[in-house]
Order: sequence, then C-alpha cells, then structure tokens
Amino acid sequence: MNIVSSVVEVRAQVKEWRRLGLSVGLVPTMGYLHEGHKSLIVRAVAENDRVVVSDFVNPTQFGPHEDLDSYPRDIDADSRLCEAAGAHLIFHPRPEDMYASDFCTWVDMTGLTEGLCGKSRPGHFRGVCTVVSKLFNIVAPDRAYFGQKDAQQLAVIRRMVRDLNFDVEIIGCPIVREADGLARSSRNTYLNAEERQAAVVLSRAVTLGRTMMEQGERRAEMVLFAMRKMLEGEPLARIDYVEMVDASSMQPVAEIRGPVLCAIAVYIGKTRLIDNVVFEG
Repeated sequence: MNIVSSVVEVRAQVKEWRRLGLSVGLVPTMGYLHEGHKSLIVRAVAENDRVVVSDFVNPTQFGPHEDLDSYPRDIDADSRLCEAAGAHLIFHPRPEDMYASDFCTWVDMTGLTEGLCGKSRPGHFRGVCTVVSKLFNIVAPDRAYFGQKDAQQLAVIRRMVRDLNFDVEIIGCPIVREADGLARSSRNTYLNAEERQAAVVLSRAVTLGRTMMEQGERRAEMVLFAMRKMLEGEPLARIDYVEMVDASSMQPVAEIRGPVLCAIAVYIGKTRLIDNVVFEG
C-alpha cells in the first residue's frame, strides 16, 4: 500500500487501474482513523477492485475558533489501519497540495446546509462540498463511502452529486459505536475520564428517541422534549441542538412520517459531539 501526497501521483495510479479495467472506491477521511473508518474501508474493499483512502484535515471546513490546529493526526497509525482493512492507496496531501495560495473557487449549497450543524458552524459545508468535489475530480471513483454519524453531511453530499451530475455512487454506512453506545469519533480523544463517562448520554438520548418512535409516537415535539430532558440531566452536557428533520431535505418536521432524521449535537465539556438516528416510519 502506497502513501502519496500529490494529485499527479494519485491520478497516475488511478489511470493505470482504469487501464486494467478495475473499479475504484474512495473513502474520504480527515485521518486519525478508528473502527468507524475501518468499517467504511472494509466495505469499500468488498465492493471495489481498488480502494483509495484520503487522509486530509481539511482547513476550509473549520471555523476561526474551531479545533483545526489541535485536531488529532497520526498518519503512521492510519496507514496501519488502512493496510489491515485492505486499502490500496492513501492520498495524504498537504493543504498547499489542495489549495493554491490564490484559491478562490468554491462549491456551496443552500437549504440543506442552513440548519443543524450548518447553523452553528457557518461555512462548514462550503468547505466540505469543495473538498469532496476536489477529491471526486482527483480520484474519479465509482463509489464513495461516508458514515451515517455525519448524517447531514451525507445528505449534503448526495444532493451535491445529484445536482452537479457527478458520476459516483454515494454509499452511506452505519454508525459504529463503542461497547457502551458512544458513537466512534476522532474527537472522543479530547474527553477526560469523567467527560467520557458523561458522553454516553448522547447515545442514550438517541436510543430513547428511536424507542419512542418505534412505539408509535408521531409528534416530533414529544420525542425531542424527552430527549432534551435526558440530556439536560447530565451536568457536563451543554446542548447545541436537538432536532427532527426530513431525512432528505433537512427541513424541520412536526409530524413523524418517515424517513426522518433525529439529530443531536452536544458539548461535553469543551468537546462538541454529534449523534443521530434515522427512522423510516
């Protein structure tokens, strides 16, 4: 398995694979890989002849007071996980490889990006759409794999692919959780022992919401009230949002007629974590 940093190298390798008639899968990541990422890579390996994992902390999706500088990085550990999962190439560019000093072209979206994480992280999805568009143009994959934990991102990428006619199939993969239910995240490493224990309240709240919907509750306000009450019972938790939206349009819903996305973002101490459940109805 090779690690390359230049766009030219990636394109040359993919071109050779294409010459041999091989299919190509792409797993876009920001590195510091964990079992959730590994599950994406394993599925990509099962469904494609060759798999590229991009390992790039994308500066354009971070706000001015967010954790770009402190975001965890470990390319050596990432390469070991990728190799164990069966990936064939890691694309590990530097920021200057992706963004020229006079870079001024962006991919942006309205509607889907205005609520949930887009509301509290202005500009975030412009950075996401731009970097993912660049990765699609560089790798030209047949399929690209994204985790359901970032449910709004997954919906945004699917809409972007449809609207801009990218020739790539978007595959959403299930959330991978710790034994106690906490969704796997690179940011979990920010948590101290007390915060890590408190963070389980996110998955407990999501499970409560799912259970209420499965038992027949169709009033979004009742589900959200119960989830918010549970989260507020954890002293270390500070709610960013608890919302119910249409799973495709990302617009708020009052009555649960699936598929809907029930999504939460919560600060545990200084660490912002997200979780969600999709209910088909």
